[in-house]
Parts: sequence; structure tokens; C-alpha cells
Amino acid sequence: MSLARNTLVQATLTLGSRILGFGRDLALSAQFGQGPMMDAFTTALMLPNMFRRLFAEGAFAQAFVPIYGGVRAREGEEAAAVTASEALSFMFAVVASFCILLQVAMPWIMPWLLSAWRDDAGVMFAATTAAQLTMPYLACMTIASLLSGVLNTSGRFALTAAVPVFLNLCTLIPLLAPLVIEIDQSTVLFATSAAVSLSGLIQMGLLWWGVKRLGVTLRLGLPRLTPGVSRTLKLAVPGVLAGGALQLNSVVSQLLTGSNEGARSVLYNADRLYQLPLGLVGVAIGLALVPRLTRAFVTGDHEGGRRTLDDGITLSMSFTLPAAVALFVIPFFIIDATVTRGAFTSADAARTADVLRHFAWGVPAFVLAKVLTPPFFAREDTRRPMIFSIASVAITVGLGSALFFGMEQAGMDGVVGLAIATSTSAWINVALLGGVLVKEEAWAVTGRFLSRFARVLAASAVMAAVLVPASVFYPELSALFLTKEVAVLAVAVAGALVYGVCIVLFRAVSPAELKAVLRREPGASTPSGLD
Repeated sequence: MSLARNTLVQATLTLGSRILGFGRDLALSAQFGQGPMMDAFTTALMLPNMFRRLFAEGAFAQAFVPIYGGVRAREGEEAAAVTASEALSFMFAVVASFCILLQVAMPWIMPWLLSAWRDDAGVMFAATTAAQLTMPYLACMTIASLLSGVLNTSGRFALTAAVPVFLNLCTLIPLLAPLVIEIDQSTVLFATSAAVSLSGLIQMGLLWWGVKRLGVTLRLGLPRLTPGVSRTLKLAVPGVLAGGALQLNSVVSQLLTGSNEGARSVLYNADRLYQLPLGLVGVAIGLALVPRLTRAFVTGDHEGGRRTLDDGITLSMSFTLPAAVALFVIPFFIIDATVTRGAFTSADAARTADVLRHFAWGVPAFVLAKVLTPPFFAREDTRRPMIFSIASVAITVGLGSALFFGMEQAGMDGVVGLAIATSTSAWINVALLGGVLVKEEAWAVTGRFLSRFARVLAASAVMAAVLVPASVFYPELSALFLTKEVAVLAVAVAGALVYGVCIVLFRAVSPAELKAVLRREPGASTPSGLD
């Protein structure tokens, strides 16, 4: 399949999952607001979420695919299956042991993670128990990540993109239970946390079935540090750190907010919104790029690799820039119209909107990092992206700490400072990645690219001009459309239409180009039942 078709499959199925995830977040906010139980749940979900994003949503898969794909191309399917099985057995044993250790140590860890509620024994117990219930999800995602890598290497993206929907389906059930039966908040918290781990088992089982249908036999056996495993770890571990800069920065921000009541809930809600374009566009394109760039590297097709990367950057920015503009221009409109209900108030929406606006100008960088990292992974170079990622995290820690505590002392919301630090470090990471690729001629900033990018910017600017009045006249629009939910939907549709028309009028992309990138590549095949 072409890059755009692979991206479309991944993004479309991810969109379905994110829509359900949005419904889950609405239920969470209505159930817990920004109170102690919400802080407890977001803390319990912090580590599993980080691992899900590192493993299931790209970073580990991007690092593993070149290793598996290279063995497959040089030595055949059987040798590749052995390599994958050995890596699977070793990493599952390590992560499962780590998972158990965290569960045992969680009563001593939680007071540090959630220091704002350290003196409240009830909140501490609830948060600790919830975190212990979510931990098995980590082990499940270890297996799921390798299975996803095997499927992606064979050009199968649909199942990988579809299975995360079960996380939202499983967690929605206990969150909606209070609508039909009387149940207290702590019980809802525990049931929802257990549902996270249950969803991991379901995802793992479905991906295992998909790999089996593909004709690849993997075996989970006793862990052994074989030469193949050593080579995989040598590349994959730095690859996880390299591809997971944003996730690591998010965890740093979560840890810094542990002393501020409600701050973790604010970060969670803002995170879910700005991560949407990253999950739909950045992850989808990143996963689609790795197999193509690996083939180009193995065959020595350097011009094909540069062309693929150029297409990936242009395609990602065409979808990301308008999303970033909307999040920057009308954050309160979006949050208040969709999330405010139940225990979540308009004051909570205003605080979250202030934070989201400063994440918004970093969104293009978050996505670009996902697109610029695969060329390094395809050449089995995970060391330099890892160094850049560590530098990015160091900037977030230093600048984020200074802004968070400095703004708190000045009577301002320190969470805004964390958003500023995260976006700043993301752009520095992109500058480092892009600079190396240009220097090594893996990608070139051509006049054609700059021209198309300028046209996308112009289309986004026109859309922003349409959205600004909508932000000013939010109350009037809500009255005009009878409800704020319909109003924000109408504004979103209007903005998308304006942007789409401008993209065509400014000739940022032509119908012929759309047909070309969406055309199936010669020789591509899709077994029934998988994609």
C-alpha cells in the first residue's frame, strides 16, 4: 500500500478509538471532576499510559521493525520469527518482573507520585490499589508491541490500529455503571483500573491471532540473552527512549504536578486533546514510514527514501497545522462545550484551556518528531535520536521546574509553565533531528517543499481568521444553535471546510496528487481477515 493509504488505514481506525476515548474522558470528568479520585485515576494510569505510547503507539515498534525486517530480508521468514520469539521471551520476562516489583512497592511509591494527597489515607489507598490493578497492562503491551511490529513489517496496519479500541470499551463499562446502579466513586475507580488490564489481555490475544493468520509462528519461552536478543536490545532500548521523548516529558510533567491538587487532572484533560493529532497523524505516518524507509535503506534507494520522507512531512503538516491552530485559537470553546458537565465546571475548563493553548503551538513539533525519527531507525541508528531525546527531557525538567515553581510563587498556574517547557523542548528536538538529516543528505529542504508548506500555512491562517470570531461569540453561538455541543460541532465543520477549500485554491495539493498517493502500490496484497 502507498504511504498515504497506510496512514489513512491507521488514522481512520485510530480515530474510531479516539472517539470512544473521548467518550470515556467525558464519563471520567463527569464522574470525578478534578477531585481526588480523578487525581488517583490519572496517577494510576500514568505508567501504563506511558508504556502504551512507547510500545503500542510507535516508539518500540519503530525500533523493532528495522531489526525484524532486516533479518527477514537477509535470512528469511523462519530466522525472523526466531529473532522475534527470542526478543519477545526476554522482554516479557523483564517487564513482567518489573510490573510485579512496582505492585509490591506501590504503597511506598504513591506518596511521592501524589504528594498533594499524602496526608489523606483514603486517597492514598484508592490511588495505590488502582495503580496495582493497572500494572498488568504493561506486560501485555510488551507482547503487543512485538506482534504489532511483525504485522507492520508485512504491511498490515489495520489490526494494529484497531485493537486499542478495547481499552476504551472496557473502561467505559464501569464508568457508565452508575447510570443504572448505585455505586460509590472508589468502587468505580477500582473497576475502571481493572478494566485497563483486561483490555490489555484482549489486545494481546487479538494481535497474536493476527500474526498467526499471517503465517508467522512465535513462541514465548524461557528468556535467554542470545546474540539476537542482545542486538535487538542494543537498538530497541535507545529507540524507545528516542521515539518516546514526548511521553517521557509528559511523565516528568506529571511528577512535577504531584504537589498541586487538581493539576494532574488538568494535564490529563489537556493531554488527551493535544495528543489527538499526534495519535491520528504522527503515529500513523511514523508506523507507515518505517517499513518503507527500511526497504529503501536495504536496497540502497536513497532517492526513494528522501522522497518518502518528504511526502511524510508534507502529509503530516497538512493535517496537523489546522488542528494545532484550532487548539490554540478556541481551546476554551472546545473544552467547555464538550467536557464541562457533572463534576467538571467551566472554571475547570478555563484552567485546562490555558494549559492546552501552550501545548497547541508544540503540536506540529510533536508530530514532526514522529516523522523525523524513522529515518534514523531505518538505518539502525537509535543512539543519536536517544541523545536528542534525553536532551529534550533535560530541557523539560530544567525549564519546566523553573517555570512551574516560579509561576506558582507569582500566584499564577504553574501547569502553564510545564506546557511551555514541553512545547519548547519538542521544537529543539525537531531542530536536532532535522539538522542531522539535512546535513547527511537524508532529506533536503527543497523549493518545492517550502512552497507547499507555505501554502498549507496560508490555508491554516485563513481558517484561524474564521475561528477567532467563533471564540469571541461563543455564548451567542451556543444560543443560536440551542446547545454548546452543536455550536462547537458547527464551528469545527465550518473551519474544516474553509481549510479544505483553501488547500485546493492555494494549490497546496491537487486532486491528481491525492489520487497518486492514495493509489495502491504495485504488487501489494492484503489477506482477507487482516486488513
